Amino acid sequence: MQFHKVRSFQVELEGSAHGLYRSGEALCGQLVLELGREMKVRALEVCARGVAAVHWLESRSVGMNTVYSDYTSFESYLRRRQHLIRDNGALTVLPAGKHEFPFSFQLPETLVTSFEGKHGSVRYWVKAKLHRPWATVKKAKKDFTVIEPIDINTPALLAPQAGTKEKNARAWYCSLGQVSVTAKIDRKGYTPGEVIPIFAEIDNATSRAVVPKAAIIQTQTFIARGTMKQKKTVVATMAGDPVGAGKRETWHGRALKVPPLGPSITQCRIIRVEYTLKMCVDIPGTSKLLLELPLVIGTIPLHPFGSRTSSVSSQYSVNLDWLRLTIPEQPEPPPEYSAIVSDDDSEHRLSPPLHGDFDGLLEGPFYAYIQEFRNRPPPLYSVVDPNPVDSMRPRCMTC
Repeated sequence: MQFHKVRSFQVELEGSAHGLYRSGEALCGQLVLELGREMKVRALEVCARGVAAVHWLESRSVGMNTVYSDYTSFESYLRRRQHLIRDNGALTVLPAGKHEFPFSFQLPETLVTSFEGKHGSVRYWVKAKLHRPWATVKKAKKDFTVIEPIDINTPALLAPQAGTKEKNARAWYCSLGQVSVTAKIDRKGYTPGEVIPIFAEIDNATSRAVVPKAAIIQTQTFIARGTMKQKKTVVATMAGDPVGAGKRETWHGRALKVPPLGPSITQCRIIRVEYTLKMCVDIPGTSKLLLELPLVIGTIPLHPFGSRTSSVSSQYSVNLDWLRLTIPEQPEPPPEYSAIVSDDDSEHRLSPPLHGDFDGLLEGPFYAYIQEFRNRPPPLYSVVDPNPVDSMRPRCMTC
């Protein structure tokens, strides 16, 4: 039978380590066709595709019935086709044995990073089709990954981020006092594995002890038919020590490590992946005080000779390399956002786990040994000498 003539038909990619590609690169490979005996071929073609797709269903009750609304959207980034054996009306006879058909595509200058989310994805693949007379089309497919570089060594991503938030805490009709938090990070852009030093001041003027916390939140946004669907996930957490009533607590670079994360996606029309650093002050008996600072997760790390403003955390993360060798990896991923924050409070609350939830995890022993920066960086050198020679008192040569 003709079906048994094809022993193997597959797509092989070359020219990129680990199957990773960037926009503007050449996508090269070959189709490998192994035949048990001679076969007639009508056409052989290969196609490279890249598509962002979003899909979810929403239901509502109408009387006794349930009505479903379908939300679907697509955006194409790559569509290339190449005919290796063109269908010109005549059949091509291929002898038995192994045949290799090389192909090459030039990727567009603008692509979006590959992504797999709850309600959508960005996928890239190469598909080959073998057309034979009086037989079904034989297909082969090979996925590949696109990583669009995000260089954090840019002025916008090296700029410090800071904010202040305050809240008058109330329980029922009683005023508990005011709580305020001020936080700052030395830059906006980070890469996985780096440490974010958090400089913060928590002022507790209430009559109850409060607990400051920090977390990195990933927000996946899916857009279809003018409607947005979001999924928020806590990807890293850290809890501070309780701040007593009428007390003030200062964080001098409290460390929060960035876990392995996909880069930010901001250039796609229907899918966005964004990150924020959230400071949370847990006030017993009332809603939490939240402060949000934007983050961008990049792919190109901080240059060792970058700006002085951003070099503090870079040196700090390098100094922690010795500690990572003795700390085991996290046995499980961080909790889902929905498991921490209810649907009703998801827009206003953030509740990372308490200290007891960190037993055995990386953050537990990590923060037990390193709590803060003990030494502030030295002041910037002034271009103008504050003590010029003319203003100095002459030395007595006889003394």
